[in-house]
Amino acid sequence: MSKLIRLGMTLLLCGTTYAFALTADEVKAHVMEGKAYCDKVGVAKCVEEIGKTGGMFDKGELYIWANDFDGIITAHPKKPLKGKNLYRYKDKAGNQLFKNFIDKVKADGEGWVDYVWAHPTTKKQTPKSSFVIGIGENKLIGAGYYKE
Repeated sequence: MSKLIRLGMTLLLCGTTYAFALTADEVKAHVMEGKAYCDKVGVAKCVEEIGKTGGMFDKGELYIWANDFDGIITAHPKKPLKGKNLYRYKDKAGNQLFKNFIDKVKADGEGWVDYVWAHPTTKKQTPKSSFVIGIGENKLIGAGYYKE
């Protein structure tokens, strides 16, 4: 019986590790699906869907958030951040990540932004990268993955 329990624990731990093993390609594809949805239904309806916990853009650790170009979060399915201005927020390395997201979209329309964020499992500050893309005239959506 103890071998069965150990096997179950191993599978559970491997499954948990895999949940965080997203790739850049998966993240970008998810954001591009979000962009296509926004183009199809309009920004307001799209942002409403993005903010739904368990909605079509909330797939566990792979989820999309939205913010405007003032840094105000307009949708987040995981945390109660809607309405908060994070423009000046800095990560532990001093990166103004939301400002950087906005700057990337304004300059290039889309792209990757690197920063550090507390890993949900280890709680350690971990390198993370998010793909962001503009929607509408002054908003963006994005999603990220841990690089380690």
